[in-house]
Amino acid sequence: MLANVYDQVLLDHRFFTREPTGVWMSAIDQAFSELRASGRKALMPFLTAGDCDIETTEALLRTLDEVGVDICEVGVPYSDPIADGPVIQASYQRALSQGFKVSDLMAMGRRLRSGPQAISMPLVTMVSYSILLRIGIESYVRQAIEGGYSGAIVPDLLVEEGEEIAAICRAHDFSLIHLVTPTTPRPRQLRIASQSTGFLYFVSVTGITGERSSLAPDLIENVTWLRSQTSLPICIGFGISGPEQIRQLAPVADGLIVGSAFVRRIAQHRGDRAATVRSVRDFAIELRAAMETSPSTTPAKATH
Repeated sequence: MLANVYDQVLLDHRFFTREPTGVWMSAIDQAFSELRASGRKALMPFLTAGDCDIETTEALLRTLDEVGVDICEVGVPYSDPIADGPVIQASYQRALSQGFKVSDLMAMGRRLRSGPQAISMPLVTMVSYSILLRIGIESYVRQAIEGGYSGAIVPDLLVEEGEEIAAICRAHDFSLIHLVTPTTPRPRQLRIASQSTGFLYFVSVTGITGERSSLAPDLIENVTWLRSQTSLPICIGFGISGPEQIRQLAPVADGLIVGSAFVRRIAQHRGDRAATVRSVRDFAIELRAAMETSPSTTPAKATH
């Protein structure tokens, strides 16, 4: 049954499209190709699956798709935080206390991709390597594709341990997104880029996730250098809290990831789904407006 559904999903134009050369592109590749062609940057919110319940997460994803969000990250709750600040840690605990299961994530994805109200926004899971190992890497990838997810960010995956999962993801056109931090040596950044697909997640600050009023002074220089070395889109995350940082970083990045600021709004309105949806919707519109009014720059071309 799963194999039949999986084969059918591979042919679904919402998740994979064929280039004129005949090569299949994942939804993430297609999204960035279209964004680059139009000179736009990706707005990429992060939500925790099951916070405050899976129905609320589903309603939020539908709303974000409606207001034109380009790609959305969906965090898979995990009891042992990796680089998560207190806001996201609390959201994981809320979801787990509600009995969240990975199967809930996959069922939600199937609902979001079916029927006349199906969303078109690519979805990426952020998931611990421990969860992948427990489920089985290939099993997780197949279930995620069946659920309409286009890739995975695995924040605790070392590049030295990533060859197996990278090969599985490439075989299934499922993007594997690695993180690069401000302290990652440049030769290692290039190694990480060579193993990544979809995009690179550039962590803007050292430490854990969370909203910040200022960013590292050398962030733009470091991202500019990496963009000159790889053709992969580079998306900046950690610490982006509002429109001012969006305007500052949009010219140098291919996409901007906003997590804690969205999750905080969900926490503030938990128990009132309509208010939660309104708050998240309004914030996404505000960030999109800031992104559209920021100065634009032509992406740097890779030299390697």
